[in-house]
Amino acid sequence: MRLPDFEAWAMFAAVVEHRSFTDAAKALSVSKATVSKAVTRLEEHLDTSLFNRTSRRLALTESGKRLADHAHRILAEGQAAEEAAREETVDLSGVVRLGAPMSFGLMRIAPLIARFTQEHPLVDVDLHLSDAHIDLIEMGLDATIRIADMPDSSLRARRLADVHIHVVASPAYLAARGRPRHPSDLSGHDCLCYSNLTTPDVWRFAGPGQQNVVVQVRSRLTVNSGDAMLPALRAGVGIARLPDFIVGEALASGELEEVLVDWRAPPFGLHLVTPPSRLRPARVDALLDFITRHHGC
Repeated sequence: MRLPDFEAWAMFAAVVEHRSFTDAAKALSVSKATVSKAVTRLEEHLDTSLFNRTSRRLALTESGKRLADHAHRILAEGQAAEEAAREETVDLSGVVRLGAPMSFGLMRIAPLIARFTQEHPLVDVDLHLSDAHIDLIEMGLDATIRIADMPDSSLRARRLADVHIHVVASPAYLAARGRPRHPSDLSGHDCLCYSNLTTPDVWRFAGPGQQNVVVQVRSRLTVNSGDAMLPALRAGVGIARLPDFIVGEALASGELEEVLVDWRAPPFGLHLVTPPSRLRPARVDALLDFITRHHGC
């Protein structure tokens, strides 16, 4: 029986993570030639190309994309096994790469990162904020926070909390255009839509007597950031659906008012998503446990 070339798999994972043979070599403290030879050796053994290489760009082939998850798992489990073998008294150290949605990341995650790094001065955090759907394996992330309904996948997702959605408008808009009493009334209103949803202009509601209503709204403004809706909302441009962590303060101050309070948009789940492997470096587990305890939802 021929043993797998674990070194080549680990180096392939490092190239995927760093998107560069040179940067992967620096991270692994080996020469670029060593990394290149290992990846070539793996490609020859698998009889398939893992990267499309040009002078300016390095991109995974379809085979590379399918195998990147396995490579990441091999590297992660090796790292976790070595950390598990160390004495418990050794301080946590190294880099944790974490992804999060832009608004939630700024408001809730960034303050937690500040506290965590104060408690663990040898741990560095690389925080990637984006509302776009990202591939955490391809991005080389240890984990990501997602506010969404999670489809079935090989990733591991832990639901931390529900994120409640409010339908809101400014007092000026409601005074000028009237207050909707039923979701169907929204067809006569201007609305602000969040473009990262599959169907931004289709709004779903659950109401009294277990009624379910689906409404297609007219989008006056469509943006890929919930925070970007706030100036338009305050200016009376229209009605929006936004999570409580974005509109909570504006509702409390009276800048915005909630409408359709008897009709609730389905909540989204706040998920902590990690690669398939159960083994993670101790520093990653420490940060994820910290976020789980203090996320504030």
